[in-house]
Amino acid sequence: MLKLKILGIDLGSREVKVALMEDEEITNMFKVSTMSFYRDYCSFDGKIVVDLQKLNVEDVDIAISTGYGRNNTDLKKFEPINEIKAHVYGAIYQSGLKDFILLDIGGQDVKVVKVEKGIISDLELNDKCAASCGRYLENMANVLEVPLDELFKYYKNPVKLNSTCAVFSESELIGKIAEGVNIESLCSGVNFSLYRRLKPLLTRFKGRKLVLSGGVARNSALIKYLSADYDEVIPLDYPQFNGAIGCCYYGKMKLKNK
Repeated sequence: MLKLKILGIDLGSREVKVALMEDEEITNMFKVSTMSFYRDYCSFDGKIVVDLQKLNVEDVDIAISTGYGRNNTDLKKFEPINEIKAHVYGAIYQSGLKDFILLDIGGQDVKVVKVEKGIISDLELNDKCAASCGRYLENMANVLEVPLDELFKYYKNPVKLNSTCAVFSESELIGKIAEGVNIESLCSGVNFSLYRRLKPLLTRFKGRKLVLSGGVARNSALIKYLSADYDEVIPLDYPQFNGAIGCCYYGKMKLKNK
């Protein structure tokens, strides 16, 4: 039986994630910086063309792209789909669920999507404020001089951070450091402040299974806080590749329905 080969690419603002599906299983995943991707894996001929040979991925049956740069790819080879659809398909494939709330926290935006019987029924988006996105945690970890994975561990006794702006939050955090607040409470305060900013987006989506995607799905403190609001909080196994995996799953469904 001939194996179908499906390529999914999530062209993010900072990283490009690539996934390959063969015979309905994800067989390869990798990521590169967006700058390196355009420089090393693409050419330009009136439009940016992804060089599959340079990606070491050839003879694909279908290629799907999503993310900020999805419309930059060569449309002769790629079908672009929006990020919401890609992340929902990725969550369905990875979790096996058809009814859930998806919380995707990217570097620069947040998506909350209600999925019922495998179909999107409601959504909330925030791409206006960096204070509820992954970039906020990265900046605050840099101020605290701790690795992100270390920051993610702390949830007890959070120091209160009042600023609602990502830029002013850095100054407020530095002030707390100067006051001698311990590192554990500072890290907890950063995690809790993210949770507090997410709550307004999540108020319509309580009491059910919450699936987390995006790099912040690794944040165990955030999972702890969210567990008080949902019956079950499920971080995906490959949260940062969810969009690319969703592209593959979409491609599989499209080929199956042909």
